[in-house]
Amino acid sequence: MPKRFWEDFIEGSLAEYGPRAVTREEIMAFAAEFDPQPMHLDEHAARASMLGGLAASGWHTCVLVNRLLADGLMNEAHAMGAPGVDEVKWLKPVRPGDRLTIHAKVLEKRASRSRPEMGFVNFHFEVRTQAAETVMTLRCPLMVARRSPPHREAPKQTEP
Repeated sequence: MPKRFWEDFIEGSLAEYGPRAVTREEIMAFAAEFDPQPMHLDEHAARASMLGGLAASGWHTCVLVNRLLADGLMNEAHAMGAPGVDEVKWLKPVRPGDRLTIHAKVLEKRASRSRPEMGFVNFHFEVRTQAAETVMTLRCPLMVARRSPPHREAPKQTEP
């Protein structure tokens, strides 16, 4: 499949990436390394927490989403990175055994004013479980190379 350029993204278009299963072992391993809170590390403590059971760290969910997007979107496009994340919301706990799927919508796109070789594609991502429960939403732009960037005029030289 040929890689997609900025011009290939259509406002309002939808795509799906995944699924990706989440295991108890990876939840606890990620938490031990990066987010050592009891509700991510210990099943007994997690049951007593407001989450009501063992759950992935929100940051772990972000990393899983990044992997799914790298495999299905970014590495399949002429992606040039992202300038940041506009919004992330963790809505429900991600549990062991959940299978995450990302539903992506292109909100808008615009050409870069300062770098004509690229444009921005703004996405809204919904992360859903196998039961179609939305566990996380994410809004962020992706920088994508343009197939046919307009040519910049060379600066005019002045004579001394």
